[in-house]
Amino acid sequence: MKFTDGFWHLRSGVTGHYAREVDRVDVSADALRILARTKVSTSRGDLLNQPTLTTTITSPAPGVARVRVVHHAGQRDVERFEISEQPSEVKTDRRGTTTSLRTGDLVVSIDDDAPWDLRFDVASDGGPPRRLTGAGHKSVAWFDVAPEALVEPTPFDVRREQRSGYVMTQLDLGVGELVYGLGERFGPLVKNGQSVDLWNADGGTSSEQAYKNVPFYQTNRGYGVFINDPGHVSVEVGSEAVERVQFSVPGEVLEYFVIQGETPAEVLRRYTGLTGRAPEVPAWSYGPWLSTSFLTDYDEATVNGFIDGMRDRGLPLSVFHFDCYWMRGLNWCDFVWDPAVFPDPEAMLARFHERGLRVCVWINSYIAQESPLFAEGMESGYLVRRADGSTWQWDRWQAGMGLVDFTNPDAREWFKSKLRVLLRQGVDAFKTDFGERIPTDVVWHDGSDPVRMHNYYTHLYNRTVHEVLVEERGEKEALLFARSATAGGQQLPVHWGGDSTSSYASMAETLRGGLSLALSGFAYWSHDIGGFEGTPDAGVYKRWTAFGFLSSHSRYHGSESYRVPWMFDEDETDPQSAVAVTRRFSVLKNRLAPYLVAAGREAAATGMPLMRPMMLEFTDDLTAQQLDRQYMLGPDLLVAPVFDAEGIVDVYLPAGEWVSLLSGTRVTGGRWVRETHGFDSLPLYVRPGAAIPLQDSGDRPDGDHLDGLSVLVNAVAETDWVRQVSVVADDGSEHTFVVRREGGATIVESGLANGWSAQAVGRAAVPAEDGIVRLED
Repeated sequence: MKFTDGFWHLRSGVTGHYAREVDRVDVSADALRILARTKVSTSRGDLLNQPTLTTTITSPAPGVARVRVVHHAGQRDVERFEISEQPSEVKTDRRGTTTSLRTGDLVVSIDDDAPWDLRFDVASDGGPPRRLTGAGHKSVAWFDVAPEALVEPTPFDVRREQRSGYVMTQLDLGVGELVYGLGERFGPLVKNGQSVDLWNADGGTSSEQAYKNVPFYQTNRGYGVFINDPGHVSVEVGSEAVERVQFSVPGEVLEYFVIQGETPAEVLRRYTGLTGRAPEVPAWSYGPWLSTSFLTDYDEATVNGFIDGMRDRGLPLSVFHFDCYWMRGLNWCDFVWDPAVFPDPEAMLARFHERGLRVCVWINSYIAQESPLFAEGMESGYLVRRADGSTWQWDRWQAGMGLVDFTNPDAREWFKSKLRVLLRQGVDAFKTDFGERIPTDVVWHDGSDPVRMHNYYTHLYNRTVHEVLVEERGEKEALLFARSATAGGQQLPVHWGGDSTSSYASMAETLRGGLSLALSGFAYWSHDIGGFEGTPDAGVYKRWTAFGFLSSHSRYHGSESYRVPWMFDEDETDPQSAVAVTRRFSVLKNRLAPYLVAAGREAAATGMPLMRPMMLEFTDDLTAQQLDRQYMLGPDLLVAPVFDAEGIVDVYLPAGEWVSLLSGTRVTGGRWVRETHGFDSLPLYVRPGAAIPLQDSGDRPDGDHLDGLSVLVNAVAETDWVRQVSVVADDGSEHTFVVRREGGATIVESGLANGWSAQAVGRAAVPAEDGIVRLED
């Protein structure tokens, strides 16, 4: 929300009340309470007829400060995100006119004899604290906004008259400070200069709207900010006030957290410690997924033809996905297989399982009027209602559809009971589509504010589905394929990028969305290989295939056309054909399963995503801080998808000796490299000093990863070093390989007597002797 008319004035219809002077600071053992006047006071009369703003500072976790700014305290406290607080040693102090609170290395302080300036610093042993950011002059305010005010519009489905007051904070942006995050956003990865409305919308990947809005950002200066508000949050990143990040919410209270961390990874660890981390996902989910696509014609014979076609061409397949029309048209969702095309679903699913496949089916929480569940849900009070008690309905997507009210515990159990039938038939996973177009002119069962429920609805929806998967399949097998999300949604993986088009430009914007989501706390992410809308040409399809199989999760899916590779080009003698390219990269993805599973275990422990923006691994590299066309897959593989019809790609390699995983070519980093690649290749580099576990077979991603395991090492010769590599066995136990550089050789120790090998990149495997391999230069 933009309130100002340039630097000096407010917009017409806006009255601003800024925190200008500290009236008093109350100090307790673990909190500061700061009362701010909104007028400069020269006499007692100035204390009359003015609002005050009360700011309370506490710490929910080490290195994290909670800041709560209140205008009117008597309003009903609104819904906020679920926060996992952790024990934190807090020290408050008052020295002279300065009052401070310290948690970990983060120090929050205020002077009570100067103009308003709330400071956030990092403590320094033996020296002055280093400033992270701060809310200084005219940076904290309550705005009274008239209905006719000429402010930037709120989201189209929130009427202005629903909200008249807004609480705002601005935090300083330093010179060269870059901002990242705010959910899955498809524009530039660096958010400076952007104005962002955090409001879930079904807008595709080619617009400023987003399916996954997360009120969290971090910068390259050692901190992040989480706005604890699931409603409409406006964020202006150096756009309204170019020296500051501004965020505002409607109402009387603004609560946010400043999260300190020496590295972006540490900030993510602390943020996901508050809002939840993704669990480990099953190994089978890392393999190739194939879909029926959306509007295509299909039945069991069609599906079998696709599965047989993959097998006959030596193309691995882990999951088959049935999109919307597994149910009858106009009946979505009734959760009943269309008997005209799938007359015996239990037998069909059993046959798929016998072939080693998992099955995913499309669902959403919208109940069409024609579905038998509509009357059932309406009569039981399980569907969202209007203020007059009638059931909310509209005709978008499904005729007369209603919306399941997940604030109602009975409605949640009712919805789960319908999914439980499918799981017991043999379904393994659910694609939880939609959840973004949630109305605000409704009444929720638990009395939730409808504006705040708009974004949060998706979390309740996905959590309900995840719960029934855990109940029926167990925690280690529960898996979604979700489109919409908000803060905390990372606990319910996997998410995919939504409706892209079939072009190189859309492929690039899709990647930007995934990297932005990764910096917002989400560990796993996928996208529609080949693009969703339209039919890609063979070149786009093949380039997207390479990118897709070097993502966390890999799914072929489209709208009106199938995505099997032989429909694009098939020539068994041509390594550049779609079939050959699919084989090459899908087999590679399966061979990387031990590496990906270990990265998933790291994500569950620390919040570190599998697909990592370069700045996350190379924090101090100024070039890496700006990159959004390449990424690290796990800690050790650099991937640069090709977004060009001619195969030309510019890739930046940080300092050190990098080695191509595909060709064995060594390249000295610290510079840009321009390369040209065929469809069967792309820049895929092994990091200096990396040790990557690979399984021998590329047939499937699950199984015993210790059987026939090899460790691929990029042996850096300059200095001695030690590295540990973890491999998770099929029983869940973790085995650690120690890789060390010593006396001019690289030594790999496994603790296993046999059944594994080690090799330097581009060299033949060396058999193990007593669990030790010595790789000579």
